[in-house]
Amino acid sequence: MKRIVVSVACLATATAGFGAAITGPPADAASHAHTVSYHGYRVTVPNSWRTVDLAADPEACVRFDIPTVYLGHPSDQATCPANHSGRTIGLVIEPLDGGSADRVTAQTAIASRGAATVRQPASHDGSIHVAVPSASLLVTAAHTPDTEAEARRILASATLDRDAKELSDTGLLSRRTATVLAAAGPQPGTYLGKGFDTCAAPSQANMNAWRTSSPYRAVGIYISGASRSCAQPNLTATWVTNQTNNGWRLIPIELGMQAPCGTRTPKMSSDATTARSQGATAASNAVNAAQALGIGAGSAIYNDIEHYPTTASCKAAVLSYLSGWTQRLHALGYLSGMYSSGSSGIADVCGAYNDTRYLRLDHLWFAWWNGVADTDAGTYCPDAYYANRQRLHQYSGDVTETWGGVRMSIDRNYLDVSAGDGNPAFSVTVDNATAGQFTASANWGTSSYSAQRSGPDYRFADPVAASDTAWYRATLPATASYEVSVWYPADAGYNDSTPYIVVTPDGNQTVRVNQRQGGGQWVSLGVFTLAGGDGDKVGVSRWTTGTGYVIADAIRITRT
Repeated sequence: MKRIVVSVACLATATAGFGAAITGPPADAASHAHTVSYHGYRVTVPNSWRTVDLAADPEACVRFDIPTVYLGHPSDQATCPANHSGRTIGLVIEPLDGGSADRVTAQTAIASRGAATVRQPASHDGSIHVAVPSASLLVTAAHTPDTEAEARRILASATLDRDAKELSDTGLLSRRTATVLAAAGPQPGTYLGKGFDTCAAPSQANMNAWRTSSPYRAVGIYISGASRSCAQPNLTATWVTNQTNNGWRLIPIELGMQAPCGTRTPKMSSDATTARSQGATAASNAVNAAQALGIGAGSAIYNDIEHYPTTASCKAAVLSYLSGWTQRLHALGYLSGMYSSGSSGIADVCGAYNDTRYLRLDHLWFAWWNGVADTDAGTYCPDAYYANRQRLHQYSGDVTETWGGVRMSIDRNYLDVSAGDGNPAFSVTVDNATAGQFTASANWGTSSYSAQRSGPDYRFADPVAASDTAWYRATLPATASYEVSVWYPADAGYNDSTPYIVVTPDGNQTVRVNQRQGGGQWVSLGVFTLAGGDGDKVGVSRWTTGTGYVIADAIRITRT
């Protein structure tokens, strides 16, 4: 999870880590591509790709930061590094048998009898999975948005030869509709103590050895995201159930879109509105992955945004992305978390702790390699922020430890977290500056005059006997009771009877507020039944007999 600068030296080091079973294209290859054959399945890849025979090198880490074809079953992945260097593209071709059947899911495309390909197989979370029964193989193509087209071309080039053998146990394909097992409660739940994370989920044997001998009781697992470097052959619903039943706490991680000003890909948009939407999409995908693994509602999912050289526009994009992430996770019943380096993402999040344009996270996971196992974030985040058992500290990284005879490369973490009642309290704040969620006509001016404002500015307009409402838009998880609160700066020149309109299933309700007093704080309009889904929820109208400017600043909706 550390920042890594890719260089020629890094490439040489990473290549060496594949082991002796690595091969390249034929030395006299005249074309720009070569064919790899395995168990009667033939596929054409560029000459720049490497091939790793996992039977000859069973300890090799299956990783997708260097274009590679892996042949055979991945092993326990104990040699994988703790840190990610990003993803490019890669292919895993393995026998379809009892060792891989748990990886055949509802998202796996199945080739017809006698065929090696599937027309336009779907991609899910940066991977395309194809079962080839006529060769008894499972093929996985990992990609990024930039390399998806190449991955599809490679899969489409596949053919079968005389060595292909038909799958004898077709029951292996029925696993794709099996009932998902469940983790033992929300994850990581309420926990105080040490944890570790590594690139690939360890095998059951390795987890058992560390459970018996190590000081760790929590483990970070990369469940989703197109920026993951390592394959996850061990990470199944059965694995999740077994670990939580054995007393492990899981830290589910999404490693997907990165800051637009950073070096890692794929990148979120630099446009705040688009970034917010991307964050919401990432949350939906992460929840789908969590549920497929049996990690249920009430669990926290942590969005890994690696170090970036923060700027004002980049910060706005990251915070908007995390707001979309948080809002969607809450709507789906999950807690929101974020991992980043103390000097970039964490400093930006904590710097916006009281900025009502953005939603607060539930958990904060900061990387500060000071070697101290505590949740003190130093100057990166004040002690008063995220103080209610909401912190995880990655205090050391790139270390190798051996417990119970099992050696792994890990990052060390210390957690002080709580699941509360297991149900995230839904709350959404919309500021007049929240991209895509506030609309007002050109008759509404913009001002930053009052220091009591929420965010950088607020909107104002003269009262008028006409309909010209400024609207706040929000997405609510369900039709239910919500408290509606408003924020405005107070001034003697502002309106003494500002009409706030609350949209309910039974019609609009109007609450009038004297904006000459009580400013600079949340003022409750009351509790209302609001409809679930997306739409205009609260408005500020200019139609009033009161005098003075009508102010539209921020609103907050909290489920009761």
